Amino acid sequence: MKKVVVGMSGGVDSSVSALLLKQQGYEVIGLFMKNWEDDDSEEYCSSRQDLIDAVSVADRIGIEIEAVNFSAEYKDRVFSEFLREYRSGRTPNPDVLCNSEIKFKAFLEHAMALGADCIATGHYAQVRENDGKFELLKAEDGSKDQSYFLYRLNQQQLSRTIFPLGNLLKRDVRKIAKDAGLSNFSKKDSTGICFIGERKFREFLNRYLPREPGEMQTPEGKVVGEHIGLTFYTIGQRQGLDIGGPGEAWYVAAKDMERNVLIVVQGHDHPLLFRQDLSCSDLSWVGGEAPHTNWVYGAKTRYRQADAPCSIVGVDGLSCKVDFAEPQWAVTPGQSLVLYESRVCLGGGIIDS
Repeated sequence: MKKVVVGMSGGVDSSVSALLLKQQGYEVIGLFMKNWEDDDSEEYCSSRQDLIDAVSVADRIGIEIEAVNFSAEYKDRVFSEFLREYRSGRTPNPDVLCNSEIKFKAFLEHAMALGADCIATGHYAQVRENDGKFELLKAEDGSKDQSYFLYRLNQQQLSRTIFPLGNLLKRDVRKIAKDAGLSNFSKKDSTGICFIGERKFREFLNRYLPREPGEMQTPEGKVVGEHIGLTFYTIGQRQGLDIGGPGEAWYVAAKDMERNVLIVVQGHDHPLLFRQDLSCSDLSWVGGEAPHTNWVYGAKTRYRQADAPCSIVGVDGLSCKVDFAEPQWAVTPGQSLVLYESRVCLGGGIIDS
């Protein structure tokens, strides 16, 4: 009997993952990960209730569960990079780093130490072995697909990973949970970054990053407002600019870090909000090798974006340039570019410009 350690968050997805694996004959052990301790209060963090829910589910389906604290690893490998990127004026995606550094590294290492053959999570994605290589595929439920956040996984990690929900629809997952008598079958999905919870994002960042007010200017140099600090804004942002006057809504188009100026434009379709190409670095390829250049792929520059046709026009070590068939809106440095060939996730990198 194969032993699998399932990352259990207290949510319905990971709970059903554990249930399905138990029904399939695996020896299942649940593992609850605590990744954040700073200001871990009832107001912002639900980790206590999440642990209670995870233990309740484990008891219901008859498996062991243990809790492990990865907060030190999280702060060192994920949060420090999160702050470094914001200080440089970029907008990072910590969920990508959390998956590669915590859930599929620290968690995987811990599971192997427990004698596990593999690990499982409640992510909506699929793994397929093809000619000795492991491929990362989109989930059947396109509205829930999370392969975008998993593009940094490598062959060794994928070879030890099971995604039990990859071929299921979310509504079916909740039905399975309800039919099995799991108490969290209707629990609301968690949103946003795990350690931030429901708090106001600006207030959270302000505790770790200083406010450095400066001017908001049009591309022509006209001052139209004042920002509270470039780190608190992202490309394409509309809310929170507080620019009065007539005309269309204002959007963030660029950051001038040297002058501490936020460049803003009017109108969702302003030309400065669109990019025909981009450069990215810190490349990571699922198969271990870069895809062919001058080939048409699908790409996402942000989660929940439809695949945009593009081609890789040059790869230089861990950097590459990508051209799109159509201009892309609000391409944001610090976010991830993820490439696909049909349903297969090839990998990607961090957008530089």
